[in-house]
Amino acid sequence: MTDIRLASPRGFCAGVERAIAIVERAIERFGAPIYVRHEVVHNKYVVDNLRAKGAVFVDELDQVPDGATVIFSAHGVSKAVQEEAARRELRVFDATCPLVTKVHLEVARQRAQGREVVMIGHKGHPEVEGTMGQCPDGMHLVESVGDVSRLTLADPNRVAYVTQTTLSVDDAAAIVAALRERFPAIVGPRKDDICYATQNRQDAVTRLTKACDVVIVVGSPNSSNSNRLREVATQGGARGYLVDRAAELDPGWFVTAMAIGVTAGASAPEVLVAEVIESIKSMANGTVVETDFAPEGVVFPLPKALA
Repeated sequence: MTDIRLASPRGFCAGVERAIAIVERAIERFGAPIYVRHEVVHNKYVVDNLRAKGAVFVDELDQVPDGATVIFSAHGVSKAVQEEAARRELRVFDATCPLVTKVHLEVARQRAQGREVVMIGHKGHPEVEGTMGQCPDGMHLVESVGDVSRLTLADPNRVAYVTQTTLSVDDAAAIVAALRERFPAIVGPRKDDICYATQNRQDAVTRLTKACDVVIVVGSPNSSNSNRLREVATQGGARGYLVDRAAELDPGWFVTAMAIGVTAGASAPEVLVAEVIESIKSMANGTVVETDFAPEGVVFPLPKALA
């Protein structure tokens, strides 16, 4: 009999719960359709469920009719997007995670003090695009330690850094160390930008790898934090796999497994975790071992107009 060990914490974080609630409440209050710029969170099941309720997901605001209601995704948007929505007098509800907003405010504060800002993150990710778009100039993106050596700054003594909230803690730390070595005067945020949920879920996977030789991460392939969880599992010595749904599981992954770990990214609902667990139980003749559950106790309030 194979142990199936469930990570704790796992799945939805407070920012994701808030973003989904904003879309659902807006549909209830104003009726469908409600337009959402980009996927409100990076999970296909969640997006499809909201679409069935009346959400319309668009890439850009020019796809939103005049006078409509639009919601900005949990990843945040640039100043240009905010200004366009205001100019067109769209009704806006901002589902940006408050921890992403914190990074935006840090960028504004550092630029106001005359520092250029280096962002550590993944090019093309919506959160990175939104943060880089908080200022018209003075922003630089680095994705790796190698990128640090190629940075060209106007004044190496007037520089700060921020990070994407869903990065691997270890990867971000390595880049921060490289930045501090090259720019000794660099200023960091008062508190780490990597969000509590990302940190907690990565820590839980690290604990799993001490007891499991296979770790399944439930999450969509475009979810940054879910991909980081798979990387953490692999770096910890386990065979890590990322699956969107139970149908993607391969029985061959479990043939020699003594213990199987299961976790979920911050945008993956528990219903998908349950689905995956049931499939693994049948494939690997497994029994579930629930790890100690410690509630995170974080709740972000809804906008007043929807509360």
